[in-house]
Amino acid sequence: MSSRRIEVSFTYGESYRIRVRGHELVVDQPVEAGGGDSGPTPVELFVASLVSCIAYYAGRYLDRHGLPRGELRAAADFEMADDGPARVTRVRIRVHVPTPLTGNRKEALRAVVQHCTVHNSLLRPPEVSIDVDVT
Repeated sequence: MSSRRIEVSFTYGESYRIRVRGHELVVDQPVEAGGGDSGPTPVELFVASLVSCIAYYAGRYLDRHGLPRGELRAAADFEMADDGPARVTRVRIRVHVPTPLTGNRKEALRAVVQHCTVHNSLLRPPEVSIDVDVT
């Protein structure tokens, strides 16, 4: 098992900087939720990680079968729970493949994308422990 690190630090208002392997991202809240809208929300990144993982796996499938992926696209619509606790309750993902697929290839692609790492992690959730350090 390999261990990886992501660091998050407060910037201002409702904005946080995320550091991943030398890359930096910003998360924030929309203006109507008290933020400055300087980046996506953590929940939007959660859904984005799922749909981008699926797109990546679809692209690998197309490459493996010598099919073009230049116009490959994926989009996700998601819903939040009306009751507690706060959570995403539904995600609908559509993958647009830039080339016609026969019935068998389409089902094979569906099987491949349903096994992307993020989707697998949702189906078999990781153990999560949260420690709070106070200085």
